[in-house]
Amino acid sequence: MSKSIEVKAADNIRILAASMVEKAKSGHPGGAMGGADFVNILYTEFLNYDPSDMTWINRDRFFLDPGHMSPMLYSVLSLAGFYSMEDLKNFRQWGSVTPGHPEVDVERGVENTSGPLGQGHVMAVGAAIAERFLVERFGNWMEHKTYTFISDGGVQEEISQGAGRIAGFLGLSNLVMFYDSNDIQLSTETNAVSLEDTAKKYEAWNWNVITIEGNNTEQIRAALKAANAETERPTIIIGKTIMGKGALAADGSNFERKTSTHGMPLGEAGASFEKSIANLGGNPENPFEIFDDVQELYAKRKAELIAAAAAKKAEQAEWEAANPELAAKLKKFFSTEAPEFDFAKIEQKANSATRAASSTVLAAFAGEIENMIVASADLSNSDKTDGFLKKTTAFIKGDFSGSFLQAGVSELTMAAIMNGMALHGGVIPVCGTFFVFSDYMKPAVRLSALMQLPVKFVWTHDAFRVGEDGPTHQPVEQEAQIRLMEKLKNHHGANSTLVLRPADAAETTVAWKMALENTTTPSALILSRQNIKSLPAEGDAYESALQAEKGAYIVEAAAGTPDVVLLASGSEVATLVDGAALLREKDGLKVQVVSVPSEGVFRNQPKEYQDAVLPVGVPRFGMTAGLPVTLEGLVGENGKVWGLDSFGFSAPYTVLDEKLGFNGENVYQQVKEMLA
Repeated sequence: MSKSIEVKAADNIRILAASMVEKAKSGHPGGAMGGADFVNILYTEFLNYDPSDMTWINRDRFFLDPGHMSPMLYSVLSLAGFYSMEDLKNFRQWGSVTPGHPEVDVERGVENTSGPLGQGHVMAVGAAIAERFLVERFGNWMEHKTYTFISDGGVQEEISQGAGRIAGFLGLSNLVMFYDSNDIQLSTETNAVSLEDTAKKYEAWNWNVITIEGNNTEQIRAALKAANAETERPTIIIGKTIMGKGALAADGSNFERKTSTHGMPLGEAGASFEKSIANLGGNPENPFEIFDDVQELYAKRKAELIAAAAAKKAEQAEWEAANPELAAKLKKFFSTEAPEFDFAKIEQKANSATRAASSTVLAAFAGEIENMIVASADLSNSDKTDGFLKKTTAFIKGDFSGSFLQAGVSELTMAAIMNGMALHGGVIPVCGTFFVFSDYMKPAVRLSALMQLPVKFVWTHDAFRVGEDGPTHQPVEQEAQIRLMEKLKNHHGANSTLVLRPADAAETTVAWKMALENTTTPSALILSRQNIKSLPAEGDAYESALQAEKGAYIVEAAAGTPDVVLLASGSEVATLVDGAALLREKDGLKVQVVSVPSEGVFRNQPKEYQDAVLPVGVPRFGMTAGLPVTLEGLVGENGKVWGLDSFGFSAPYTVLDEKLGFNGENVYQQVKEMLA
């Protein structure tokens, strides 16, 4: 009995995926072979995109969660015409366009970078939210689907709980997830680690749950039709697939459902690569080929997709002609330009906490930057993102007219959702929580940096001055950790993250200006809980604070060559100002005080500017409420940093300042000792 074209196309994907891994002598063939039937039906019958315009804003998105299944994705995209056989042969090699785990490459059909399990499908949730937000504002002609593919490992990763809860709560019926449930993971079968009933779990979260044989094309097709017809809930299709489908041993016996094929080439896993390829209808001597009738199937689909996209674009053109103002707004939303905003008009209250100053800026954004979406992890009234929330409403099922996402207590999920929104495009994602909980978010922040997404991370309660809450809530090492992202370059040679710790309210306005204008990397704003004395400024405080755009600047200059330079970021700059006054008054020293909200930006300035701010040969004293290493690179080996080298303590912050030496008197004493 001859194979149907659907099975033949899926077998072609299996052959290519297994061959890529075999040639590279590295990779994961088994899952790719099992998932081939689903991706083939998805790409040949359901996924709507424009092969002639891959960045078309109204395309369906496909987000891969298990990045180790990249051979499946590259193979189906090669059938669709986006990768050559040479590309596939160079899988996992230096300089190739087929890295071991997919890296976002929209022109080739790769919507997201994936690898760390669980994050890929959460990005899909973010994209689905962005679609609902935009449809609410521009009309149903913009409706499209977000499809995602998850594995057993992604379901097990804790982040999946947050995604399941939020997507179900919001009723994201535009989200369709295929769960490749093959009962095998890297080192064991799934029954060695889990007894859960996944279907019941997703039903409890208000998902439409469909369970099928994941290699049965008719069942896949029927499930996708049902998912597309669903109007109230996100859909999970639990496909019971066969790990290593089609694999044979050297004696010709079945070698499917083996744990070994999850993470090593078939030949190393105990199967016969040659027998397996032949069993699937390929040529073991030349496995890198696309069958003629499969090529014909995908060519036909390509023509259908281009025609369908042209019809949708014609519909959009009619809408644009009838709604020129909305059309201009939509174009602006999807442009890579930062929105125009007059920061000079913001009036900040003197001597306020920088979280409060941030709230003032966010309140000014609300209603004016219309495509900004702000989220908080159950802390909006404390991280002060409620400055924005008070002028809008939170998303609920069926109503995306507002611009706020109440993420609940799920920082990592929230961050990954923001990444998905940024990948979808058309929106500016902002999310807030306490700085100490950035620890929960680092995996998503790292992917944000790797994908160069302009997500804005707002982290408040920036130091031990959280006070009575004690060491669990007092960040000490977190600033040093996140500032490493300033030092780490992305693949375009730029600082992978813009990290800003403003020293007062006016600097906070400027920090937000820098973050909003940064459209090429993530930005992090690190903000205080406690009030901070405004820095001395000649004339307008905002105009003076604009010097922060260079990463560091002179707050108080010395007359002539300074005897000592004092430097810090955030709250500690005001403390240095107090200490400098004592050094001048008591000892007649010439003191230069420097604010360094971003070492990364400062290091990118011309050497002449850097030397003016931090003169060579002049002793330097740094103060930081975190680990001394945060400033040691700027202070140098002949200077001194007063920082915190232990966890914090539970006490009022004024007591902690006194006990830990964060006051003007200690600055005076430490500088005197250093100069002596």
